[in-house]
This record gives sequence, structure tokens and C-alpha cells, in this order.
Amino acid sequence: NVILILADMVTPPLPYLCAPSDIEQERSLGSILAASHVTENLIKKNCMFYRKNDYLSMVGMLKGENVFTYPPYEKEQAAELLQLAAQIAPYVIVDCTSNIASDILSAVALMEADTVLRLAGCDLKSISYLSSQLPLLSDHKWDADKQLKAVSNIRQQEASSHMEQILGSVSFQIPHSSEVEAQFLEGELLGELGLKESRAFRREIEKISREVFGV
Repeated sequence: NVILILADMVTPPLPYLCAPSDIEQERSLGSILAASHVTENLIKKNCMFYRKNDYLSMVGMLKGENVFTYPPYEKEQAAELLQLAAQIAPYVIVDCTSNIASDILSAVALMEADTVLRLAGCDLKSISYLSSQLPLLSDHKWDADKQLKAVSNIRQQEASSHMEQILGSVSFQIPHSSEVEAQFLEGELLGELGLKESRAFRREIEKISREVFGV
């Protein structure tokens, strides 16, 4: 009952989300957006089912694909994809990129979403990038009131309070987890968390789930 749409066409996320053997069929987001009109059947045909969770299917670019693999798409196809996906599944999560100035799908998703979870890292590069993007995110079309702010991947030596000075009020603080980092490096980011040190991470994710999805 969840469709996860992976909007990144520069660095397809699938290779670090899960192993190829965990996906029931390899279909591409590019095939959907390349159509003159997106249909419900087209989305269903290109959904990739995650073998380890019966409730999750994904739509994204495949390993080795990039923005030039398929013909360019317009705002209309992105809007059709999101609207029809919401008719197929009760929950649609769009993993947006940070480059909303040139990523049409992420920009449309931010405008159409019921709730936006805005993640920001504590390192200086993330802070610098966020500072350059804040003028865009404050535009009225993004509806700042529906954006929940989260400081992500907080390490012990990092000052999350500095991020709050930039972001304003912060809804969530997601701590660093070495187990999550290891899963990311091993291409198993969707795997279960079992270590005690991940408890704080899990508690914050569960808090986010209740706030965003009511579950």
C-alpha cells in the first residue's frame, strides 16, 4: 500500500537501497515519464516490487541510467504520475532531490504534497547548500507551512543548534547510526535495524511516521 517514487535521475538510488535480487522486476521511472500521457496501467507496469516487504513497491531509475537515457519530460507528465499514483496506493512517498530548480518531478512533488519532510545535514557543505536554496523554498508556491524540518544524520561532534538557527524551528532531530551507514555502504538501506545503538534513530523515525502518516 506504499509507492516509493525515487526522483533522482542523476544518481539512481536503487543500487544503495537494496540488492537487485530483492526486486521482483526491474522497470524504469524513465519509461513512465517518456510517455506522452501517464496512465494508471503504465505506472503499475513499471512498479518494482520489493520482495522483502509485501506493502512496498518502488518507481525509479535503474543502475546506469541518467537524465539523457530517455526523452525529456514536462510538468504535465510529472503531475499525472503523482495524481495517478495516489489513486493506486493510499501512501505515496516521493524521495525528492535537492535541486528543485532543474528537477521537474521534485518541484511538482513539493507543490502537490500533503506534507513535506525537509532533511538537512549538519556539515558545512550541507549548511552552505541549504543557505543557497532557502530563498527558493520560501516562495509561496512551495507552501512553507506544510514543510516539516528535520536535522538529519547528527553526529556527536556536530552542533545541531547551528542548524536550528538557519532552519528556524526544527520538528525532528535524526541521530547518526553506524548501522544505517553500514547498510548504505553495503547497498541494503531498506534492511531491518537490530543493533541497540540504532534505537534512538528508530524512535525518531517512528515519531516522523506518526506525524506524517498518522501510523
